[in-house]
Amino acid sequence: MSDRPVTVGGIELGGSHVSSARIVVHGDTTDLVDLRRADVSPDASRDELLACIVSAASHAADPSIAAWGVAVPGPFDYAGGVSRIRGVAKLDALYGVDLRRELASALRIRSPDVIRFINDASAFLIGESFAGAARGHRQAIGLTLGTGLGSAFLRDGGILETGPGVPPEGRLDLIPFRGGAIEDRISRRGLLAAYGRPGADVIDIAARARAGEADAKEVFAGFGAALGEFMAPWLVAFAPTALIIGGSISRSWDLFVDTFRLACPPALALSTCEVAQRLDEAALIGAAVHAWRDL
Repeated sequence: MSDRPVTVGGIELGGSHVSSARIVVHGDTTDLVDLRRADVSPDASRDELLACIVSAASHAADPSIAAWGVAVPGPFDYAGGVSRIRGVAKLDALYGVDLRRELASALRIRSPDVIRFINDASAFLIGESFAGAARGHRQAIGLTLGTGLGSAFLRDGGILETGPGVPPEGRLDLIPFRGGAIEDRISRRGLLAAYGRPGADVIDIAARARAGEADAKEVFAGFGAALGEFMAPWLVAFAPTALIIGGSISRSWDLFVDTFRLACPPALALSTCEVAQRLDEAALIGAAVHAWRDL
């Protein structure tokens, strides 16, 4: 692969936002240009979601772009570019939408195959491995904590979906926890349910916890303990040297890191266990690197 700089368009579609940028890849480094992030409602209509995605892509568009990398949460047909998201309380209106065709039409791309899709958690971990906290680690796990629980398992720069210590499809969200779905506990809705006060969001609970409110502090302490209990066997089975935390809830890491480590002794043996260094950019970088490698 040439070290000649290549410009790739990057798009990240999250449960509550759309980000875009141009990413210049220089062999083993990247530069981001015109990073933009826009909020989006998880229950927005199909037309509203498409308008937001197309607007983000158009902002990043440039004649220099050789390919596009798009990070999208699952379930999704990544090879075909068609959304299979349904019944997960986010982005349901995109079900059945051919995003490759929609983007190619809006951006007037003659060869739609230059648009490559990748799971957002996988893109996040590739981005952190390429240019963040997981750089230099041969084996790592990435978690994205937000509207749901995203996960990725990486070895030698590539994402694993099968193998020893790896859950089916690399998806920890498919693994039951305490007799129920893990995302009922480890997610935005899990935090809000534990707090139980209408109108409060994660950022509000975090602010109250930092201000000393006992109930808010207890919610985050319980969140960390549950996450640690859940992750301990996977850290033993996969034996990574790095665990990288991302997603919107990771901004409150200081409020649950202690109970996480107490409930997860294997985490103490990791050489790196921390929030992403490129929190707002890792998935964009990873999606761009994925598309760049396919070139």
